Amino acid sequence: MQWIAPSEKDSATNTLEKRLWEAADQIRANSGLTSGQYSTPVLGLIFLRFAEARFAKRRAQLENRPSPAVAGEGRGEGVSRMSRRGASRIDDPGAYHAEGVIYLTPSARYDNLLNLPEGSNVGQKINEAMADIEKHNPQLAGVVPRTYQIFNSTLLKELLKKVSEIPDSLEYDAFGRIYEYFLGEFARTEGQKGGEFFTPSSIVRLIVQILEPYHGRVLDPACGSGGMFVQSARFVHEHRKNPSAELSLHGQERVGATVALSRMNLAVHGLEGDIREANSYYEDLHKSTDSFDFVLANPPFNVNAVDKDRLKDAVGKNRRYPFGLSRTDNANYLWIQLFYSALNDKGRAGFVMANSASDARASEQELRKQIIEARAVDVMVAVGPNMFYTVTLPCTLWFLDRGKRKTPREDKVLFIDARHIYRQIDRAHRDWTEAQIGFLANVVLLYRDEELDFTLGGDEAKAKTSDIFGKKPKYSDVPGLCRAAAPNNSRPTPSGWSSRSTSASARAPSGIKTKFTSSDNTTSRALRSGATISPTVRPKPIASMLESTKTSMATGVAFCRSSIRVAAL
Repeated sequence: MQWIAPSEKDSATNTLEKRLWEAADQIRANSGLTSGQYSTPVLGLIFLRFAEARFAKRRAQLENRPSPAVAGEGRGEGVSRMSRRGASRIDDPGAYHAEGVIYLTPSARYDNLLNLPEGSNVGQKINEAMADIEKHNPQLAGVVPRTYQIFNSTLLKELLKKVSEIPDSLEYDAFGRIYEYFLGEFARTEGQKGGEFFTPSSIVRLIVQILEPYHGRVLDPACGSGGMFVQSARFVHEHRKNPSAELSLHGQERVGATVALSRMNLAVHGLEGDIREANSYYEDLHKSTDSFDFVLANPPFNVNAVDKDRLKDAVGKNRRYPFGLSRTDNANYLWIQLFYSALNDKGRAGFVMANSASDARASEQELRKQIIEARAVDVMVAVGPNMFYTVTLPCTLWFLDRGKRKTPREDKVLFIDARHIYRQIDRAHRDWTEAQIGFLANVVLLYRDEELDFTLGGDEAKAKTSDIFGKKPKYSDVPGLCRAAAPNNSRPTPSGWSSRSTSASARAPSGIKTKFTSSDNTTSRALRSGATISPTVRPKPIASMLESTKTSMATGVAFCRSSIRVAAL
């Protein structure tokens, strides 16, 4: 299926975050600083602007709160006798922390820094302000940047003035979007290094929409800058619940500076989480085994030189690596097992993985077989190229569900081919629109026989779903888009995919362009013309897929009527 949305240049408005980024990047270009040197301090100023907006609102509440002791007295006297308790707590950090607000002393407030007199050492003043924030807000110890001495005072004054254009009346989520936008732009400009801490938000949003993390404990053992947590919280908020009350966020990250980015990202979104510096191969600081409702991650691909001798005590049933260690010097199946083992018996996981993991051979194939036989693999999504900042290669999204046992989906895996669904951002980068994300997520909901949800994507996603699955949508395999495969060799071939003929219902829906991968050019031409063709090969069940070497998610999930071949997991 092909669905290419209008490019961002065609549809995007000149938003506040874009204007701010363009101005900030121009200042950087004139400074001689690299993007890596510049990024964290700028994010720190955005964070401080956000912190002051929340602080000012909370302070106003404390200043104007009437005393409970005088509430029963005359209205005039009650109002005039402002709460001594409230007034006395105006400068009490605890009164702010109780509402999830960062306490700021006068010298640490944004307006004070913005209005420093000429000749001031602005870098030193900002460093002192950040140190003061850490002193009065222990949860931010080691989080806020204190490297402003690398900037000259003129440049810092320009930056302070530009960031001050963010209205303090913005909703908190708007501050979060600005912070997230800057994170993404810095990651894009830093290339490979940027990809180590940031996963493009459209990828994360699809993972979250498919997992549906309404409530529970959430883990990301390779959490980077915390995007998985932020999007999980956004999902809860969009469904009219309080993320802080519904989600308990836990993360591990190997790089200390990135841990700070993650914790600052959570703070700017009004969230708190237990984010720790650790190497997740060897360390399990959250005692994760069988403990989490949701696991979300974008781990580093194809890592080698992991010291497997250090892992031996974590191998075996009910341990972190329950299926064993591969003989291959590649950590992909270490990550997959970490995600699986962290889930409780109803838990779901969604993660990004290299395509090579989908059809790796030898000992990795045996590990893959065990995971499939555990009936945990629920959905696989093939993602096209150019969706990431670090690599142009396609990848696969894996979704595990340990609660699918004893459901109609127990012996099935849903394959979705999303390689030709995208929006072109620029020559080298693509993403998904909200409508495309909403549509793909609802394909999974149909497969699970759950209620459809168009909170994300709205009418456009709903219209596309109806166009493909009918006015009263019900899941069915769609050539070029999706197929549910079963591991039972005796399973009857699905209707519309018979060995003798192909029914009209199996044809690509009206208005949908389908990409075919077939060695039979005659058949491909006939398919494009809408002719009914007898398949030459039946759909392969998962048991057979374990032995498949001909096709993988990397080279395409080819849902051709002439030769239906689904990738080996």
